[in-house]
Amino acid sequence: MNENTEVVVIGGGYAGVMAANRLTQRADVTVTLINPRPAFVERIRLHQLVAGSDDAVVEYTKVLGKGVRLVVDTVARIDAAGRSVALATGGTVHYDYLVYAVGSGSAAPRVPGAAEHAYPLGGLEEAERLRSVLAAAPATAAVTVVGAGPSGIETAAELAEEGRAVTLVCGGALGPYLHPRGRRSVAGRLARLGVTVLDGPGTKVTGVTHDVVRLADGRELPSDVTVWTVGFGVPDLAARSGLSTDAAGRLLTDETLTSVDDERIVAGGDSAAPSDLPFRMSCQAAGPLGAHAADTVLHRIAGERPEPIALGFVGQCISLGRRGGIFQFAHRNDTAMRVHVGGRAGAKLKQLVCWGTVKQLVDEAHKPGSLSWAWAKDDTREQALRALRDETPVAR
Repeated sequence: MNENTEVVVIGGGYAGVMAANRLTQRADVTVTLINPRPAFVERIRLHQLVAGSDDAVVEYTKVLGKGVRLVVDTVARIDAAGRSVALATGGTVHYDYLVYAVGSGSAAPRVPGAAEHAYPLGGLEEAERLRSVLAAAPATAAVTVVGAGPSGIETAAELAEEGRAVTLVCGGALGPYLHPRGRRSVAGRLARLGVTVLDGPGTKVTGVTHDVVRLADGRELPSDVTVWTVGFGVPDLAARSGLSTDAAGRLLTDETLTSVDDERIVAGGDSAAPSDLPFRMSCQAAGPLGAHAADTVLHRIAGERPEPIALGFVGQCISLGRRGGIFQFAHRNDTAMRVHVGGRAGAKLKQLVCWGTVKQLVDEAHKPGSLSWAWAKDDTREQALRALRDETPVAR
């Protein structure tokens, strides 16, 4: 191996920036981060961008370590055999190790008319487009938000607080992750904001036109602006490059986050599927996964055995406008507890989480290798892995 080790990180989101910063703790490692945008996007603030209370963007000079080279481009293909990536602009970047952290975005809608008439909210450009559409719409325009996960709830609350007439179509339960106590708290806050919440099995959307949202129970909702927040999808870069993926397109890895195809490729964030048992797509998981991906690479460079991922969750935090929110506490295996913090205290906790997520990146940039998530280990993951192995006795 060359005296200097070249590491390329694909994706400049929470996981990619964390991994890139952490890798700079070795002076003999050169780190290149490839990202299609010249600025870092705070995805957990996109609902604020839509409502106009934040731009959801941070300059890379503030979150990226000085030793990281930023290349603003898109990776078109990974050549694992040749240890290189082909760029959309025509260039090629070679690597000794690759960190695959391409993240996630809006899932392609499968409901008739949704792709043509609804506005997704999984990325910066989509949020900016929706913001422009809403700015051009009259204040009395009927806004329908489809999807009752965190993005849908936050967007509905934010727009209602602005005075918009908002209907939230759940397609099932409101906030399915939440404990029933937390769900009641969210429902109460949405009601006070004037949001019409439609939940239950009959609220699955079956069709979207330019001015109507159709539900499974036969109802037709007038909708001048339809916002689509149902699910996340991942880029197909790994599959297009001939690498093994799970059913959703995430890169298949072992528990050290190393690709099952190539030990020179390590994954982190939403695009990783360790042991085909991926963690919930979230910034809460992205940072630790990015850090662990970097640690795996550094262990291999040092000739050491990488450690398996040890990651547990603490809950889910949802803003409900600028003056309300909820922090739903969870067991480390990512199942909700009875305990939650709501109201203004919940809003403050959400703001603290948004601020702290960026601060973690900044801290890692200034002192690479300093951050640790060992306190949040999920001790039940090994049981889940054994159960998975028992269900799939034939090797992949």
